Amino acid sequence: MEKKRIDEFTWEIPPSAKAGMKVPARLIASEDILKNLDEGVIEQITNVACLPGIRKYAVCIPDGHRGYGFPIGGVAAFGLNDGVISPGGIGFDINCGVRLIRTNLTEDELKPKLKELIDTLFRLVPSGVGSTGFVKLTDKEFDNLMIEGVSWCYRNGYAWESDIDFTEQRGQIPGAKPQAVSAKARERGFDQIGTLGSGNHYLEIQKTSFDDECDKKTAEMMGIERENQITVMVHCGSRGFGHQIGTDYLQSFGQAMKRYGIHTNDRELACAPFDSPEGQAYYGAMACAANAAFANRQVITHRIREAFSRVFHKKPEDLEMRLIYDVAHNIAKIESHDTGKGYEKVIVHRKGATRAFGPGSPDLPEMYRAIGQPVLVGGSMQTGSYLLVGTKKSGEITFGSTLHGAGRTMSRAAAMKRIQGAALRSQMESQGILVRTASLKGLAEEAGFAYKNVEQVVNAVHKLGISLKVARFIPLANIKG
Repeated sequence: MEKKRIDEFTWEIPPSAKAGMKVPARLIASEDILKNLDEGVIEQITNVACLPGIRKYAVCIPDGHRGYGFPIGGVAAFGLNDGVISPGGIGFDINCGVRLIRTNLTEDELKPKLKELIDTLFRLVPSGVGSTGFVKLTDKEFDNLMIEGVSWCYRNGYAWESDIDFTEQRGQIPGAKPQAVSAKARERGFDQIGTLGSGNHYLEIQKTSFDDECDKKTAEMMGIERENQITVMVHCGSRGFGHQIGTDYLQSFGQAMKRYGIHTNDRELACAPFDSPEGQAYYGAMACAANAAFANRQVITHRIREAFSRVFHKKPEDLEMRLIYDVAHNIAKIESHDTGKGYEKVIVHRKGATRAFGPGSPDLPEMYRAIGQPVLVGGSMQTGSYLLVGTKKSGEITFGSTLHGAGRTMSRAAAMKRIQGAALRSQMESQGILVRTASLKGLAEEAGFAYKNVEQVVNAVHKLGISLKVARFIPLANIKG
């Protein structure tokens, strides 16, 4: 398809390129990333540009790759009165996200106890398909958790008060409706709080490093103070709970589209008007899954603090294990944005994309308002991750959004054909990365070569200016589902 170059990292496909496009589609990418982009991504993002009530343009971030309905890395905003909500624009693992926890430990202090620590964490944080957590809930308490998110964890002794402040939207998406959640979804989510699950989810012990473009002053303001400082990163979401909610509503939206006369180019883009009973029911159920995912990562944080305390014989407070931030990357949220005709409230879909609000945003914790929102970018388990910070420019060109990770370059099946899990584990340990996994097959699916070069995708958003580099984290030990 025809692509017009807007600037060094922005490419636009005009509405004339495909029948039914209501707005342009934009690709955020370097020339090298664009050259290797799957044509399926272009097909999907231009299909998104055809959806009712879409504003300004459909956007694909540099880590974009083919997904279900929307590409992973897709961002789109829809009017509240004339737009739609689509499970394909949010993802099945609702509020899959990342959180980063600092410590005051150095690599030298950690190394003698690293094996004991990763083994303790592997025992305390269940991983793998079907894993269940230690938190036992009544039906009423599960309802409360779905509504309250991290605040429920604080009330029940699984969170510090500061954890609420440093979780996106204080760990609670408003509008949760437990009555909109099916019995099957409840059954799948009831006992999964405090678990990693499978797929690309992980718990990683890391050390800090800085390159020449990293902003060390901003890092210090966030609590990342020196090279080789030990941090912990967690990547997981709502697990089977969110997956079932997505499945339930995709089925019901097929009929809703007929009632409302909505047609899409792809059945995976099933949707409903946001202000319809069906759209509001899905939003309420999605908020339940999002809040459960915030709570899930929070309970995992509680267990991480417990593990460090056991191994180092110090209180988590003495180890200064403060949450730096928790950010969602599979979510739809009501926000105010400039849609080209002034500011209006819209429902922003971010699928495999992270919020990246700039300095001054009232939605940020007071501690971060001068510097912008922390952005957590998970790379592959062999290459490391990044901490970035949001900018005002992201609000101008990507609805306050940026990338969420490196982005896959091949399917899980293709990765398994290239390497076996046991061989990959040996390879990683030879690189100095300890690995614990519930499944060697699952480990092979997540090999580093299955992902884009994380430096390349981070450099694209950094140079474009929609988020800026603060620090890099090098893996020392990894738990995979």
